[in-house]
Amino acid sequence: APSYPGRAELLPELCIGRRSFAELQQADIVGTWARHLHPDLQRRLSKDAPDAIKIPSGRNAKLRYELEGPPILSAQLQELFGLADTPRIAGGRVPVKVEILAPNKRPVQVTQDLASFWKTTYPEVRKELRARYAKHQWPEDPADGIATTRARPRRR
Repeated sequence: APSYPGRAELLPELCIGRRSFAELQQADIVGTWARHLHPDLQRRLSKDAPDAIKIPSGRNAKLRYELEGPPILSAQLQELFGLADTPRIAGGRVPVKVEILAPNKRPVQVTQDLASFWKTTYPEVRKELRARYAKHQWPEDPADGIATTRARPRRR
């Protein structure tokens, strides 16, 4: 059976070019470890556990993997208009946890049930944030909104 490096074996490689523990904490441990995998396993890993997923705004949003729980997608609310259901990875088996951000990039909701958020919570969030962020679009029906990274979508 093939042997894969543990954290101790990866440490010298992770330290290259870094000068502090803070810089080391920012290192891409998973990416470094994945480079040591057989190419077939690398392809499978990138397919089942991608680094990012495309969201309706057109942006490839990074997924954050933590030791416990599902991967987390952080995106501003306006970037998610048109995304009716929670994104899934691993061939549709794993729902992503969606951290929905206000225009100030602070979380307003965290959910694994985006359809329920749009139906039940969005009207409250819309009402609360609309006054503070008047330049952003706040459609009554989020399915009618144009997903964008800008305050207002560009005219077509």
